[in-house]
Amino acid sequence: MRISIFGMGYVGAVSAGCLANDGHEVIGVEPNPTKVELINSGKTPIVEKDIGELVERNVACGRLRATTDVRAAVAGSELSLICVGTPSLLNGNLDLSYVRRVCEEIGAALKDKAGFHVVVARSTMLPGSMRDVVIPTLEEYSGKVAGKGFGACNNPEFLREGTAVYDYYHPPKTVIGETDPRAGDLLLALYEKMDAPVIRTRVETAEMVKYTDNTWHAVKVAFANEIGNIAKSLGIDGHEVMDIFCKDTKLNLSPYYMKPGFAFGGSCLPKDVRALTYKGRSLDLDLPLLNAVLPSNQRQVQKGLEMILAYGKKRVGILGFAFKAGTDDLRESPLVQVIESLIGKGSELRLYDRNVSLAALTGANRDYILNHLPHISRLMVDSMDEILSFAEVIVIGNGAREFGDVLARIQPGQVVVDLVRAVPNQSESGRYDGICW
Repeated sequence: MRISIFGMGYVGAVSAGCLANDGHEVIGVEPNPTKVELINSGKTPIVEKDIGELVERNVACGRLRATTDVRAAVAGSELSLICVGTPSLLNGNLDLSYVRRVCEEIGAALKDKAGFHVVVARSTMLPGSMRDVVIPTLEEYSGKVAGKGFGACNNPEFLREGTAVYDYYHPPKTVIGETDPRAGDLLLALYEKMDAPVIRTRVETAEMVKYTDNTWHAVKVAFANEIGNIAKSLGIDGHEVMDIFCKDTKLNLSPYYMKPGFAFGGSCLPKDVRALTYKGRSLDLDLPLLNAVLPSNQRQVQKGLEMILAYGKKRVGILGFAFKAGTDDLRESPLVQVIESLIGKGSELRLYDRNVSLAALTGANRDYILNHLPHISRLMVDSMDEILSFAEVIVIGNGAREFGDVLARIQPGQVVVDLVRAVPNQSESGRYDGICW
């Protein structure tokens, strides 16, 4: 099939690489010329396991390319995937301006195109966004009617950063929200080789499924952290408690997020919890648990900061400050909040993360650094050894494997604050301090 994919961020780039690898002809559409050049030269625009190899191989064999030309991409494809960002507004609602703009461009291109074209939203949007924004915008700019002149579907993704390629090929489920069976049939053809249950439903239901999944993951993280905090105060290993708890899988409980540790972050969970609780407020619903998730998460950020400051040391080294190991994503990384607070408290900082290199950052990550943490280029160092030779307090901020032997490398007087259990030890006064164990 010939497919155009709008937005070459995490979801778009992974979808492009995997679909091309499956034999489809894929056109990535991206307004950022740097990303277009990277893809067309066979390089990935993101840091993500296995995607670099897929992009390189499929660009070389001609199944994958990128462009800034929307009309050419729509004209040259049968199906378009929308994978642009839906960031948070200040009140917690979603900013759908990127989605709306892309729909305007696709609609205008469809106006002059003969034949049935299917537009599929992969971007995470609140229930009602397809009916209120996507479909009306496509209809307005194309002059056509959804279900007749073109098809519209919602197809939520269930990809975790760091394991996105694996997750693409091993999905827990495939959810297709369709406006008409014809559009759903064409979309389903993309997943015919997937070994996963397929659910075809209304677009509103598909939109809600994504929020239900992500909000549950966020709730699990906050719940495990609170249990871990109580357990540690009682001299109990919070990980052992949760390992036993997670043995019960009969109630469809996944152990993936059920590990006490630091706050959640990234481009999905904070944004999606904010959006869903905003929706609840707009409906005058009382949702005490959901409304408590973000404050609980923020309390875990504060606890991590308090643990670091409690040692009264000036020099602090951070090992890993992307929100998750195996990615360069700094969006809503809780470690960035800690770094900003430490700077404000007068700490001397050094930062190390193998995947975060200022020279390689483009788009949202570069803007985030320049606007929210302008001194980061001065604080970053090139090796873990530089952190170990500088810091009095060493903070492990994500679970990169290279941090696992840090205790064997520290000097007398240095202390390690572990926020993610990169080291499988119990807390040891004056040497190793785990946030929940």
